[in-house]
Amino acid sequence: MHRPCLLVFALASLLLAAQSGSRVRYVGGTVAEIGNKTEARLEIESSDKLCLRTSKAAFHIDYRNINTIEYGMRVNRRYLEAIVISPLMLLSKKREHYLTIGYADAEGKQQAIVLRVGSGEIRPLLVGLEARTGRRIEYQDDEARKAGKG
Repeated sequence: MHRPCLLVFALASLLLAAQSGSRVRYVGGTVAEIGNKTEARLEIESSDKLCLRTSKAAFHIDYRNINTIEYGMRVNRRYLEAIVISPLMLLSKKREHYLTIGYADAEGKQQAIVLRVGSGEIRPLLVGLEARTGRRIEYQDDEARKAGKG
């Protein structure tokens, strides 16, 4: 009787472990191994390095090598939705959250990654990155500062 319960618990644990980190989209940067617009997970649970994990590869950056963390937003009106669905959609805005991480690679050259992050995941990610790196978040503007600090 206990074996089915243990099996369900073990499978649930594996599924949760497979989904660790924050869902992001790599939109650009200097990492040649990862193509633009690639879906990935940004994992910051490790105490010494972050991991950007795609379905094909994992890319690691040591927290000590991170020298800039910048957060910004792009706000767009929902014109297409207003045309297709309802003119009331013009009153709402679509916000896209972008995180730029600058770091020095193993040869000391400056590198960067730009990630689009979901709205529900940006605040915990910013707090975690500040704690792990000891760096303050740089905000692109006041609206980003308000969104990032909650």
